[in-house]
Amino acid sequence: MRLGKGQKSPDEMTFLEHLEDLRKRIFYSALALVVAFVPGWLFAKQIFAILARPVTKYLPPGEGLAYKHLIDPFMVYLKTGFLAAIFVASPFIFLQLWYFVAPGLYQKEKKYVVPFVVMTTLFFAAGATFGYFVVFPFACRFFLQLGGGFKPVIMIDEYFGFALKMLLSIALTFETPTLVFFLSKMGIVTAQWMIKNFKYAVLVVFIIAAVITPTPDWINQSIVAIPMLALYGLSILIALVVGRKKEKSRASEGTPAG
Repeated sequence: MRLGKGQKSPDEMTFLEHLEDLRKRIFYSALALVVAFVPGWLFAKQIFAILARPVTKYLPPGEGLAYKHLIDPFMVYLKTGFLAAIFVASPFIFLQLWYFVAPGLYQKEKKYVVPFVVMTTLFFAAGATFGYFVVFPFACRFFLQLGGGFKPVIMIDEYFGFALKMLLSIALTFETPTLVFFLSKMGIVTAQWMIKNFKYAVLVVFIIAAVITPTPDWINQSIVAIPMLALYGLSILIALVVGRKKEKSRASEGTPAG
């Protein structure tokens, strides 16, 4: 493994040095969240109004979300600002994650820093977008229709907890292709292994979908599971491409120069 000037390999780094590096990455990420929280807090009211649209559009005319304690709106806007900060600062946070794992990579693999940050950010945003525009409306409509005949009194803090779980869970699930790419680069998984275990992947996907979606019906769970299976298929293609490139690289290294 070729290392930069003054850089230690993972074997040379002590346990305390690993902890120090982790502390530094966490500190930088937390600092980025604090900076991103400022505009998130300033526009928290507008952001929460957007976040609440999937449920408010199904409420009776003139009805809205409710709160029980005087401090609830303040706490919800505080959490909304923090949620917005997570998405705004996500590219920088993913970059810090890369810097933490980079010492364990070969020099030629470190050039993937830009693709890593771009892929993780795009898939993270794509997952949140899918959750907001597809899963949220179906889930909200299902619950409100189920409670037909009753007057809905939806608390803002309960709805935010529901939205937070859905957004972050689906966004993180969408990181599967990026994870598979790097696991393939390290030789931990292969396309053949993923194809062989596809039936188990289907089972795991539907279990995850059942946990993410609070609705007990198979329709809403399938809405989450089908894109996850599509991501698994994309991950197989990624692992296949990575595997073929590794085979070509080994073949070229083993061929004597003419």
